[in-house]
Amino acid sequence: MQMEVHKKLEEKMTKTLQVLKDDLNGIRAGRANPAMLDKIAIEYYGTVTPLKQVASVSAPEPRALTIQPYDPSVIAQIEKAILQSDLGINPSNDGKIIRLNIPQLTEERRKDLTKIVKKTAEESKVALRNERRNTNDTLKKMQKDGELTEDNLKSAQEEVQNITDKFIKKIDEMTDQKEKEILEV
Repeated sequence: MQMEVHKKLEEKMTKTLQVLKDDLNGIRAGRANPAMLDKIAIEYYGTVTPLKQVASVSAPEPRALTIQPYDPSVIAQIEKAILQSDLGINPSNDGKIIRLNIPQLTEERRKDLTKIVKKTAEESKVALRNERRNTNDTLKKMQKDGELTEDNLKSAQEEVQNITDKFIKKIDEMTDQKEKEILEV
């Protein structure tokens, strides 16, 4: 029974790690990366639709992205969404394709981005700690209901802590990697 609890905990923590990975991919590091636009959505026929569902995004050069909408009538909406986002990039279009030139990051912008990375990582760690607390509460309830002995509860809680430590270490590694990428000139 406690193995099941640990397995559920690992699954939830893995999902938290995936969310962090997606968030970090969305933070630009001076290079053009189509994932930068993953969070951008536009109003398309009355529905908020992610950009990647209405256009193809590619990186033909290290410092440029091109967005080719499947329906050219949404170019203005895509440009507006990019301008309203926190990317800090001005789009230009030729009527068919939107081009984004990724400027070199300033030292100040790099520091701001590392702060965002740290904040995102901390939010993920909080989510992991919440999962740890919930799992420990479940284990305590199992002990109260007579499904676990006190010794089993203690070892199960130690395992929960080991799992949590393992995932926090992964978050730290991902964060350090992203910070190096951002600070790289």
